[in-house]
Amino acid sequence: MNGIEAGLSLGANLGDPLATLRAARDAIAAIPEVTLLASAPVYETEPVGVPEEFANLNFTNTVVIVGTSLDAHKLFAHLQKIELALGRKRTLRQNTPRTIDIDMIYYNGQTIRSGGLVIPHPRWTKRRFVLQPLADVRGYLVLPGHDRRVRDILAALPPGQDVTQLMAEW
Repeated sequence: MNGIEAGLSLGANLGDPLATLRAARDAIAAIPEVTLLASAPVYETEPVGVPEEFANLNFTNTVVIVGTSLDAHKLFAHLQKIELALGRKRTLRQNTPRTIDIDMIYYNGQTIRSGGLVIPHPRWTKRRFVLQPLADVRGYLVLPGHDRRVRDILAALPPGQDVTQLMAEW
């Protein structure tokens, strides 16, 4: 039984981002003890917090919701292997372009701070590129440490980052 629900944010801005997101979603769905429950629409978004020389490289982002019986750390380990298999190169420099980025936004309503995991993701409430697709598939959720639903946090964001839907089904 895959009774634990986790929300994953996927983003890419190198190579063929849409093909990479599809490959990531398929690889996630192929993890033993993981079931794909929902895929949000795909959005093109302006980069946030990137070095100036990368400001013109828009991201392609989405959220997938999975059911799993894996503990959070085992799921995280699988996600990191998928990133590596899809060409992710980790650097000391933060917020640089990447073939794929998979972040665990939430895990079954739990708060986790161990083994390299911080859940809920520490910046999810500030990132329109996470909130918009998450609101599309789980807008009613209230994540630990917050008293508002995802859709209400999204609605309260100040104007700023452009988020443009590319496709509803992918």
